[in-house]
Amino acid sequence: MNEIIRNTQSSVANTSLDPQDWSEFRALAHRMLDETIDGIANVRARPVWQPIPAEVRAALKTDVPREASDLADVYREFTEHVAPYATGNVHPGFMGWVHGGGTAVGMLAEMLAAGLNANLGGRDHMPIEVERQIVDWMRRLFLLPESASGIFVTGTSMANLMAVLVSRTAALGTLARQHGIGNDGALLTAYASQAAHGCISRAMDVAGLGTDALRKIAVDADHRIDVAALRAQIAVDREVDFKPFLVVASAGTVDIGAIDDLRAIAELCRDEGIWFHVDGAFGALAILSPELAPLLGGIELADSIALDFHKWGQVPYDAGFLLVRDGEQHRQAFAQPAAYLRREARGLAAGAVWPCDLGPDLSRGFRALKTWFTLKTFGTDRIGAVIARCCALAKYLEARVLAEPRLELLAPVNLNIVCFRYRADDAVNREIVADIQEAGIAAPSSTTLAGKFAIRAAIVNHRTEATDIDALVAAVLQFGGQRSGGVIEVDAPPLAAQ
Repeated sequence: MNEIIRNTQSSVANTSLDPQDWSEFRALAHRMLDETIDGIANVRARPVWQPIPAEVRAALKTDVPREASDLADVYREFTEHVAPYATGNVHPGFMGWVHGGGTAVGMLAEMLAAGLNANLGGRDHMPIEVERQIVDWMRRLFLLPESASGIFVTGTSMANLMAVLVSRTAALGTLARQHGIGNDGALLTAYASQAAHGCISRAMDVAGLGTDALRKIAVDADHRIDVAALRAQIAVDREVDFKPFLVVASAGTVDIGAIDDLRAIAELCRDEGIWFHVDGAFGALAILSPELAPLLGGIELADSIALDFHKWGQVPYDAGFLLVRDGEQHRQAFAQPAAYLRREARGLAAGAVWPCDLGPDLSRGFRALKTWFTLKTFGTDRIGAVIARCCALAKYLEARVLAEPRLELLAPVNLNIVCFRYRADDAVNREIVADIQEAGIAAPSSTTLAGKFAIRAAIVNHRTEATDIDALVAAVLQFGGQRSGGVIEVDAPPLAAQ
């Protein structure tokens, strides 16, 4: 027996993945941290985004790394081939999609979370208490009852899917989880505006209800769901024996940032006995700004709210969140007994409701820590001020567009999103967007409104200033003039000169 043990020990003696020289590792780790901090501190010195050269793509197309490499060499490859060609949302000129800028504080918290390597699926340990504390903070901010529950997820797309599953279980009962949705499930209908995010349709698909079961309701002149049309569609569906079970309202639509009339929808859902869900991917956190919070009136009546801390909350990706008014209904949609998940009266397996009872994941990272650090370090008042500042900058861009005859505003500015275009055809505007991105000046995106191609600027980054807005406008005019054949004299955008 001793010989077997000795042979086994000999065969596995060198399998630890810890550094052989901790001092050398520590020095390289400090260098990595210092250079990452330098990159954030000096972010304006580099392009917002740049195209990936063919040779850089090719450099990563290698065989499976069977043999070990020196960590310094791997880091060198990262600095040369990965970091320079990231999305660019850390940069203040990134305005294309609703991506938060992150913070150095959040980066450090992510490092600490990785050091703990905690699995937040369940059991009795403090990382789960950190997540529960944030659940309680969100419950208080949105004025939900103490029975409310919440959980971190990858993002609002997942949170919206989970809300569909919770509302589906509430409508069909828990036996549907065992037997399937059956005939009753085939009659379920849900409702959202035509401006709702595409993940709502995907959620209906994944939930087994089908995208045809989602009724897309027309919007009014302000791009908000037409509540009268919503009520009428529900009545029509009831008349032919469909079963309305869910209304998804938008708190910040993806195209222009419109907020539906949440209070009116809440009242309708209460009258009709329908689950009221709010997709507040970025807009829900406007609750942190005293001047913007009134726009969310009625969100406190929601049965569930989805949001992302990695957008206006400035938490590094990813940090989505779902909040459910009735924690028991939330649990009934996901909890599943298993011998290996047995809860004990004491020890590491103690505790009642575990996070795995509230979502599909058993393996879960410590997303809550970077959110906790962000909220504790900056406070909700300061984050709210950042959110209000983003909206003020959007109004500044709106004013710049309205004052410039060569530009056209295509939609009302509700929050932080401005949709406009150069006064030329769609093809010219499409090229303008790509020109600006490839020049590294800014990173707007695009959408289509009323049949017109729109340049879409979503101002989310806490680093963005009026000078970044000026750079975007100057670049649109410069490239627009070049693409449409006009001769335009404009100052070089500040970021392009760097």
